[in-house]
Amino acid sequence: MSVLVWVMMAIAIWHFTVWLPDHFWGGIVGAFLVAAVGAVIFGLVVNGFTVPGRNDTDILQALIAIPGSLLALGTSYWYGKRQDEQSKLPPSRPGIRRRAESESA
Repeated sequence: MSVLVWVMMAIAIWHFTVWLPDHFWGGIVGAFLVAAVGAVIFGLVVNGFTVPGRNDTDILQALIAIPGSLLALGTSYWYGKRQDEQSKLPPSRPGIRRRAESESA
């Protein structure tokens, strides 16, 4: 039951990624998967690699998922942004130029 709580909390946090530029590794779908996996892994680590049952699931289990999800999303954003900078591809949205291109034009 706690795994369900961890994943639901990760999905709730993932909804806030719409306020950030899309630099996540794998895009928005990658961010969704990373948030869920990060919350589950962190929840397992905190609970000693056991899954608490239905009677042991409380509000604390929901709060445990928050740092795991945020750490995973932060890592995914950092890695995706690094890949975007190394690939030097033009922006995916028309009308947006890189800073160096707009200054030289």
